[in-house]
Amino acid sequence: MEGVRLLLHLKQINKIFNEGTPDEKIALDSIQLSLNKGDFVTIIGSNGAGKSTLMNVISGVMAPDAGKVEIAGKDVTFMPEYKRSKLIGRVFQDPMAGTAPSMTIEENLAMAYARNKKRALNSGVTKQRKELFKEVLGTLHLGLEGRLNAKVGLLSGGERQALSLLMATFTEPAILLLDEHTAALDPSRAELITGLTKEVVSKYGLTTMMVTHNMQQALDLGNRLIMMDKGQIILEVDEEQKKELTIEKLMQEFQRIRGEQMANDRALLNA
Repeated sequence: MEGVRLLLHLKQINKIFNEGTPDEKIALDSIQLSLNKGDFVTIIGSNGAGKSTLMNVISGVMAPDAGKVEIAGKDVTFMPEYKRSKLIGRVFQDPMAGTAPSMTIEENLAMAYARNKKRALNSGVTKQRKELFKEVLGTLHLGLEGRLNAKVGLLSGGERQALSLLMATFTEPAILLLDEHTAALDPSRAELITGLTKEVVSKYGLTTMMVTHNMQQALDLGNRLIMMDKGQIILEVDEEQKKELTIEKLMQEFQRIRGEQMANDRALLNA
């Protein structure tokens, strides 16, 4: 990916659930979005706005009904999730997801390490790799580097989420997807993971998309912000604009856009 500047390009992405039935729902409506290398975009919106569906389309969990997904200049629209995982790191809201709880910390890291390698780990975890794992675990400042043989299922939620973040990033994926990855944690652990996120993304210069319901977090992290509603991106904010925003201003902008949409809908009905 050396020399590639445009890391993610979404072209007119559409996704409809239960099409043609009374339960039809437009989850994504003509989504057009580009991320350059090193962009860190925070995504906000109410429940049902399409945020997680967008993440699922990018990661390959589901294919769009129309449109194209390109990562690092490669069309991956219909590439299966397991192949796309070499390009993508993802951390979920649930600390139980993203790791194998019955396996040790060392074994989980070995799987993550092998993800973007051409060959699997035929000889298990070598001494050199063990030292690498200790080194990267040390950056978490949680003492996990001394617990390589501990079962991941025995870790606290914050420790497991920190490990998930590390596993998703230390192989330096093309795109990092963070899907409300602090929402299930208590405030102190959420603050810890938020700090680690800033540190890791900065260290590796990762191109990142983060879904969050925490508006202050959305303002504090990253260089861009987008707001979604009813499957559409209704607001895009660049780095300079983001510096001037507050939660109050964001809410005012949301209400203004919503008001315009409702007025347009009424005009169409009366036409």
